[in-house]
Amino acid sequence: MRFQAPKGVSEYLPPRSTAFEIVRDQLLAPAKVAGYQLIELPVFEETELFTRGVGGSTDVVMKEMYTFEDRGGRSISLRPEGTAGVMRAVIEHGLDRGQLPIKLFYAGPFFRAERPQAGRYRQFYQAGIEAIGVDDPALDAEIISIAYQGFLSLGLKRFTLKITSLGDAKSREAHREDLITFIATLPLDDETRARAERNPLRLFDDKRDAIRSAMAKAPILLDYLTSDARSHFDEVQSLLARLGIPFEIDPRMVRGLDYYTGTTFEFVHQDLGAQSGIGGGGRYDGLMKELGGQSLSGIGFGLGIDRVLLACEAEGVEFKDESSLQLFLIPLTPTAGGESLILATELRKSGITVDIAFGERGLKGSMKAADKRGAKYVIVIGDDELVHRQAKIKEMSTGESESIRLLPSEIASKILQ
Repeated sequence: MRFQAPKGVSEYLPPRSTAFEIVRDQLLAPAKVAGYQLIELPVFEETELFTRGVGGSTDVVMKEMYTFEDRGGRSISLRPEGTAGVMRAVIEHGLDRGQLPIKLFYAGPFFRAERPQAGRYRQFYQAGIEAIGVDDPALDAEIISIAYQGFLSLGLKRFTLKITSLGDAKSREAHREDLITFIATLPLDDETRARAERNPLRLFDDKRDAIRSAMAKAPILLDYLTSDARSHFDEVQSLLARLGIPFEIDPRMVRGLDYYTGTTFEFVHQDLGAQSGIGGGGRYDGLMKELGGQSLSGIGFGLGIDRVLLACEAEGVEFKDESSLQLFLIPLTPTAGGESLILATELRKSGITVDIAFGERGLKGSMKAADKRGAKYVIVIGDDELVHRQAKIKEMSTGESESIRLLPSEIASKILQ
């Protein structure tokens, strides 16, 4: 029997895994220099964390979570997103009692039981950041800027930032009243109407053409913003303009999670078809209180590493692997094999990437392996080289060779020159 990965799982094998690693690290690099710190979280939590935190009216909770009962009879779910788990950890460990804002970043796998297709997986990977505890338009702009800089650093060009505001509590209350009145006039099926009763904003996120057409004249939340909410959103727009970040206002954006409030945003890429969203986020000012913590504001994003990689490939982005193989050692005898391992270990301590032709594959096969691995230099070591402590180092790109002593310091100097 041959085993296969579960359907809908995104796997990354060499050499594509190198590109995946570069994308993940580049997306998080702007957060690290902005003072965000790593948080590692469990991949499963109590199911109620997500039903309360993500929202019972969302497709994520209603249709897409992987939920099971553990041996203690507790309902457990694989994490479908990152923010709820971060908030749970912040509350549980009292991070909200320290200096604010709390600035955190994370990356890893997430899980949703969706119909697999290009860019939509049941196990997918995200890089995310959260800034908790301060309600400041400048922080909103920083969060968006970090995502934007991550995309630019990868060389992406054909993406668009869309933003809106979902307002404060007063804004949403006034809008909800009129939106419910409007939805009551629509000929909806029972399931859709029940969904709208739980959260009428969900109909703006419905992908069916009939619902989109029916909601075309629905009241827009942007028209209901209070003066405070409007002022906050205007300041965010002003700061984005000053940062040189282009954006479009999308008044119908609600995103797929119930906790969003205030500034909300999404990055879309024009080459990815139906799965065009490569990341997004927004404010979630009531989430901490909903999960049993203080009434502190927060904002964050989740960027889809899988889709960003697809976007890079669609744009023809070439990745330079900084960890590419610098030296390949080819021992010709068992004694040379042991000596090659000692030499390689010393060179690796200097940060030089070194591999060895293990096993008795012969010189011709070993040279092919060195070429396939993209080694910059090759040294062949036999018994004669060991006696004289000297060998030839060959530069693979030019084919030129020169003598070098088998001393780690001398070899390192040659490679790093």
